[in-house]
Amino acid sequence: MSALADQGAASAGSVRRPVAALVIAGLVLLLAAVALGSVTVGAAGIPLSRLLAVFGVGAGDPAIVARDELVLWSIRIPRIMLAATVGALLAAAGTAMQGLFRNPLADPALVGVSSGAALAAAITIVASDRYAVGRLASLSFEILPLAAFCGGLITTMLLYRIATRYSRTSIAIFLLGGLAIAALANAGIGLLVFLSDDRQLRDITFWMLGSLGGATWSKVAAIAPFLAVAVMIAGFISRGLDLLALGEAEAFHSGIAVERLKRVSIVLIAAATGAAVSVSGVIGFVGIVVPHLLRLVIGPGHRLLLPASILLGASLMMAADSAARVLAAPAEIPIGIITAVIGAPFFLYLLLRQRSLVSL
Repeated sequence: MSALADQGAASAGSVRRPVAALVIAGLVLLLAAVALGSVTVGAAGIPLSRLLAVFGVGAGDPAIVARDELVLWSIRIPRIMLAATVGALLAAAGTAMQGLFRNPLADPALVGVSSGAALAAAITIVASDRYAVGRLASLSFEILPLAAFCGGLITTMLLYRIATRYSRTSIAIFLLGGLAIAALANAGIGLLVFLSDDRQLRDITFWMLGSLGGATWSKVAAIAPFLAVAVMIAGFISRGLDLLALGEAEAFHSGIAVERLKRVSIVLIAAATGAAVSVSGVIGFVGIVVPHLLRLVIGPGHRLLLPASILLGASLMMAADSAARVLAAPAEIPIGIITAVIGAPFFLYLLLRQRSLVSL
C-alpha cells in the first residue's frame, strides 16, 4: 500500500513537474515585479529614473537623491520587506493548517488562531506598561513575537484537541470550535480595550485592523528567522501532509509518524501566525486565498504548494500594502481592510462551491 501510494505520488509529480516549475519561476518574477512597483509608489512617489539614481545608475539632483535614499532605506524598503515576510508567513500557516485538518476552509484568522495571538499581544501591551519596570518595560517589543507565538500555539493546540477524537478530526466541530475560540479571544481583547489608556488603545486598535505603518529594520530582523524556520519545516512535512489527505491510518501505514507530523505542523502554524500578528496585527484571508489559487494550477502536492504559497503570499501582501498606501494618500487604509475586501468574496465563492458539490 505504501509503495502504491508513493508510486502514485511520484507519477502525479512527474506529470505536473514542468507546469509547476514554470509556476514557481513565474511567482519569483511576479514577486520581483510587485516589489519594484511597491518601491516606486507611495505618498512620496519615486519614479524609476530617480530610483536608478539612488543606486548609482544615472545622475540626479543631489538633494533629491539624498531625500529618496532616506525614504527608501528608512521607510519604504523595510516596509516592503516586512510585508513580504508577513504575507509569506500567513500563506505558509494557512497551507499547513488546511493540510493538517484536511479542510480547505481552514485559515488562521477564520478559526481564531490570529485572534489568540492578538490577545496575547494585547495582554503584553497592557501588562508591560502597567507592571513592568526598568529594562523589562523597554523589552516589551522584543517579547511581543514570543507572546504572540505562545498565544497562537495555545489556540491551535486547543482547537486541535476540541476537533479531534479517537484520531479523527471533525470538520464541523473544527469550524465551530474556531468560531467559539475567536469569540472568547475577541472578548478578552475587548476587556483590555476597556481597561487601557489612550496610547494602549491605539496600539490594540492597530493589532485588530492590521497595519504595516510602523515597519522598521528591527521588526524585519525579528520575524525573518520565523520565515527561515517555516521554509525548512515546509520541506520536512510536505510528504506527510500529502499522505495525511488519505487518512491518518493510511498515512501511518505509509511510514509517516502521524503524531510527530501533527506536533510539527501545529508549531509551524503557531510560530508563523504569531510572528506575523506580532508586527502587523490581525490580517485575514491571505492563508485561505493563496493556497486555493495555487491548487488550481499546480495541484494539491505540498512539496510544491508550500513554497509556491510562500512566494504568492509575499506578492499578495506587498500588493495589498501598496494599495493601502496609495488609495487614500496621504492617509493609509488599514491593510486588514484591503485583504478582507479581496478575501471575503473569495471565501463566499468557496462556500457556494462546496454547497454545490455536496448537492451533487
